[in-house]
Amino acid sequence: MASLDKPPVTTSTVKWRFPAVHPEGHKYVAIATGITLLLTMVSHVLFWPMVGVLIWVATFFRDPVRTTPQGEGLVVAPADGLITMIQRVPIPRELAGENGLGDAPLVRVSIFMSVFDVHINRTPIAGTIRQVVYISGKFLNADLDKASEENERQHFVVEDRTGMRIGFTQIAGLVARRILGFVKSGDMVAAGQRIGLIRFGSRVDVYLPDHVVPQVCLGQRSIAGETVLGRVGGVPVGGIAQ
Repeated sequence: MASLDKPPVTTSTVKWRFPAVHPEGHKYVAIATGITLLLTMVSHVLFWPMVGVLIWVATFFRDPVRTTPQGEGLVVAPADGLITMIQRVPIPRELAGENGLGDAPLVRVSIFMSVFDVHINRTPIAGTIRQVVYISGKFLNADLDKASEENERQHFVVEDRTGMRIGFTQIAGLVARRILGFVKSGDMVAAGQRIGLIRFGSRVDVYLPDHVVPQVCLGQRSIAGETVLGRVGGVPVGGIAQ
């Protein structure tokens, strides 16, 4: 019988596992596999480059498990990638208005995803999806500022239980040709929950209310669902372009 005067010993282990391929990528992996097998009968010279393409396709659609930080007033990154802009800008008209984010300019944090980043996007906060607006458009380089107004894009507004609203936008890039959403208006989501996917290189913009202070710096890399992008009443860690 265990002694009652000693605290119980608890142990916990986490094992690394190879990320699963998201179901959206299964058909692309199957196509790449078929082409690779066909090339084994046609040309051994092309076989190995195609094996590399197959590995890249499977890697592109990887869907790793993420552990979202817990706590009040946290806004987590919706995308993996490079923080390329932290700037106060006018709100896109699709997100403006009484039912959106209002009309005053807000701080926008832009995350650029290369073709080597995970492309599953996640919601920055828990709450209810208030808006989902899809806009067809061009396919300019997602690193350009005007891509937020001219490229194919999909806007989201999510509202938490305190009434705070966060807007974020999936933006197609030079190579990307399809934005996919996994949620619709009225859905309830947990912080860090998967909300969409952009195929083959893109960008995600996040619009922070004035009482949410950015917790990232330009040039920093973010991890979707894990990196704390902003904090209610937080201490600034970097400059904001006006």
